[in-house]
Amino acid sequence: MAPLKNATRTVALRIGLTGGIGSGKSTVAQCLVECGAHLVDTDAIARSITQPDGLAMPALAAAFGGVALMPDGSLDRVFMRQQVFADIAVRIQLEAILHPLIGQEAQRLAGQSAGRTVVFDVPLLAESARWRQRVQRVLVIDCDEATQVQRVAQRPGWTETAARAVMAQQATRAMRRGVADAVIYNDHITGVALASQVRVLWALWNNPG
Repeated sequence: MAPLKNATRTVALRIGLTGGIGSGKSTVAQCLVECGAHLVDTDAIARSITQPDGLAMPALAAAFGGVALMPDGSLDRVFMRQQVFADIAVRIQLEAILHPLIGQEAQRLAGQSAGRTVVFDVPLLAESARWRQRVQRVLVIDCDEATQVQRVAQRPGWTETAARAVMAQQATRAMRRGVADAVIYNDHITGVALASQVRVLWALWNNPG
């Protein structure tokens, strides 16, 4: 783990958690929950609002038509992923619909924290000045690009080509590290070692001085 910056602890600490696809960010998120964090998962929110009758579905159907919908009325995520890879304009249009709704829902869920430290799991945090302004600390989970590709290619329905396509549209490792208050290098370490680093950082940020 590499701490980069120090700052004064405030009440109801808000942590932004980010990392490239396959970095192990979701594993770290669960470690933080075990430490006592209130987790707000923006990927989960994105899935929720693109389910049948989800908040985003009327706008998505209007923008992309019935071809972008599954038979049950949810968003066809595989189809949209292909369109986003093929045309940056589609990505911009999709994000313009989803991101404001995700942000609103994330703030609503954060309000349910009952004073606990809130962890916002945000894959595109480094790309968003708005998200960086919403949090007091940024934790980046980092690993080699080859490791990312290997991990993602093992997921059902994914290939190395698809993994690299997603990585090409995400911030670079250097960009993510540049906005970090701390970096955890999740490469060639055990799950036990990873969890230990998370606990150390949690104690440092939640019990300063």
